[in-house]
Amino acid sequence: MIQKICEKINAVVLAGGNNQGREIKGVYICDLLSWVMSHANKGNAWITVMSHANVIAVASLLDIGCIIIPENIEVDGDALKKAEEEGIPVLSSPLNAFQIAVELEQMGIGM
Repeated sequence: MIQKICEKINAVVLAGGNNQGREIKGVYICDLLSWVMSHANKGNAWITVMSHANVIAVASLLDIGCIIIPENIEVDGDALKKAEEEGIPVLSSPLNAFQIAVELEQMGIGM
């Protein structure tokens, strides 16, 4: 599923590449960690502009399917290291968050 998402949103896998078989069940878009912790669901593709290690901690806690960083935002090296350790795929796309969400919706990965 991760590879198909990458193709659809022109993304590259920055970390967690060995765990690309994860099932993606829905999409969540938010940049406030406490809000994500109380509203995102297991298996979601989480679209966020945040790119620090705390994002990985929240994703791990919730068993997020993957993290998608829009607009080719640079991701902190410590965050990528932690994502690799936790097996959480981190994708980087040139598209903005809205464009990514539309593409995922067209793939049948609903909100």
